[in-house]
Amino acid sequence: MGLFRRYFQIVVVLATIVLTIFLWEKFKNFSPFAIKDIQTTHNMVLKEMTVLGKLELSNFAFRDVVEQELVRDYLPNPKAILIVQGEAIGCLDLTKIKADDITTKDDTLIVHLPDPELCSYRIDHSKSKIYDTEYAFMNEQSLMNEAYTRAEAKIKQSALDMGILEQTKKNAELVLKPLLENISGKKVVLQYRMKATLERLK
Repeated sequence: MGLFRRYFQIVVVLATIVLTIFLWEKFKNFSPFAIKDIQTTHNMVLKEMTVLGKLELSNFAFRDVVEQELVRDYLPNPKAILIVQGEAIGCLDLTKIKADDITTKDDTLIVHLPDPELCSYRIDHSKSKIYDTEYAFMNEQSLMNEAYTRAEAKIKQSALDMGILEQTKKNAELVLKPLLENISGKKVVLQYRMKATLERLK
């Protein structure tokens, strides 16, 4: 009886050792505080675009010959001919981009851009000049101011009519897309909000 009891104790001890080793090997890396996976979200692209602000992507230069006349009832009409040079600039306001405008799919970064805009248009007074005037000795300043105002409005409308906004989109593909691919290390697809909205509705 005593021999049997001793054998039983030895078997129990050996079983306990084997079980302890098994459990140790199986759960030695287990910890309630162990890190199962690492997920990192980067806002580098968004920050870079925010820093860029309004990104100028197209520049249309204009040269216009403006004939301005002030019509009077009795005296001769003051007239002026001006040669006006100016420019219009198309841009994307990247500060309007929010975090949910940037999504990733596999190795592709999809960026929903704000619509392009005509961010500025102006006359370059240093390159503009008065070509000729008639009867303008008392009204020259009024003639010039009105002529430049109308010329500036014409630059704005001409730029829009000539497709500066569409050209801005095309230049975004050439300039902005490689920049974002370099920052993110991913293939970049540029979409515009209105178009992206219509695609989601489909």
